[in-house]
Amino acid sequence: MSTNPLSFDQLLDFLDNQESPYVLDSVATHGFLTATVIGPALANWQQALFEGQTDKVPENVVDGVQRWREAIIAELKNETPIELPFGSDEESEQAVAEFSEESDIVAWSIGFVDAMYADDAEDWFEDEDTAEDVAVLTLPMIVLSGIDDEDAELAQMRNDKDKMAQMANSIEGNLTELFLLFHTKD
Repeated sequence: MSTNPLSFDQLLDFLDNQESPYVLDSVATHGFLTATVIGPALANWQQALFEGQTDKVPENVVDGVQRWREAIIAELKNETPIELPFGSDEESEQAVAEFSEESDIVAWSIGFVDAMYADDAEDWFEDEDTAEDVAVLTLPMIVLSGIDDEDAELAQMRNDKDKMAQMANSIEGNLTELFLLFHTKD
């Protein structure tokens, strides 16, 4: 536990105003943490999040991020869907329609996909019984992140605003489905 813990608002303020190359903004951090919670175990998630430079990040920030991740886990244990940091009300539906590189949904998706591929030993698509479901459920995050901009099919999806809005609106439900895929056994 940090000797000088940050409030949640202080943590968000730090993440959003930090110029460190090892720190993601708060929305991308939420995406990253969400993926570490709903997907396969990522033992070294802190090192992955801070690009191996955890020692260069203030201790109270590392502690705050740890507590934030625990809060996301608690939400899931209480069977509460993960709430995305860019909302889902009418106002944010207009914001979701904005898919520029600066948009929150793109930042969140980049954080999520970064965590998906953070550890070569943890392959989200390893289990052939669930690989197709995982591919379908993670497609919105992959497309929105723009991570594979050379793929013509993904680029075509990115240019279809209606398809992008559909994908954006499916994320919250997909997160629950992914969590169940990785954390329950039939």
